[in-house]
Amino acid sequence: MIEIGSRRRSQPAPPHVIFEALTEPDRDPTRPWLILLADEQRPRVLASTWPRELTWSSLWTKRPDATIHFELPPCATDGGTDLRWTLRVDEPLPDPGLTGHLRYRMNQLINANLRYTFG
Repeated sequence: MIEIGSRRRSQPAPPHVIFEALTEPDRDPTRPWLILLADEQRPRVLASTWPRELTWSSLWTKRPDATIHFELPPCATDGGTDLRWTLRVDEPLPDPGLTGHLRYRMNQLINANLRYTFG
């Protein structure tokens, strides 16, 4: 698989809380964050090592081969998580427009929606 995007950003919650949110996105109905578009589907957890990493299946019906890998090391300074997501696909690579859309959606879902549910 070929990496087409990756981003690291701190999250305010500790790794075990982020891990739970990623494995059970609907666990707290008062804080929805995995809000999917019409061309997206719920991911499945393909692999995980609690609470340090996990891999999702594709969100996108156009790219069912895509996977998203999450690394969840603790922040050294504040008790949060230095979350990194990495998006990988098989060949053929998506065109630049679709690649940009996939990266944007990951940033929106993880670095905005999920982040904001923790304050």
